[in-house]
Amino acid sequence: MTTTEQRDAAAAHPAHDGHGAHDGHSAHEAHEAHEAHHHGYHADKAALLARLRRVEGQVRGIARMVDEDTYCIDILTQVSAATRALENVALLLLEDHLAHCVRDAAVAGGPEADQKIAEASAAIARLVRS
Repeated sequence: MTTTEQRDAAAAHPAHDGHGAHDGHSAHEAHEAHEAHHHGYHADKAALLARLRRVEGQVRGIARMVDEDTYCIDILTQVSAATRALENVALLLLEDHLAHCVRDAAVAGGPEADQKIAEASAAIARLVRS
């Protein structure tokens, strides 16, 4: 959901601000809490965005190749390269998630630790199947 869509949804439904503030907290408090929390990839955000922009360029190049009736094998080679690039992004995100989000939850213990471990396991399973 884009920022504009979130703002429109919050205006249309004041009880739901798009950030999970259903427990009596104001939208502003929920936004501040969200802004104060950084995900595990925060330190690598610029590098991740740069990689994603490169992948985006690769995909646009593939579309151009199809539009220009390029030989199938050449297109498949580029699809394979773009897929590998996205897999590398996924691995970086997973490493950061394990090193920060899962580790912090494990140190804190309790149900959140179990949830983070289950989420990581499911993400790994999805990556292995893809």
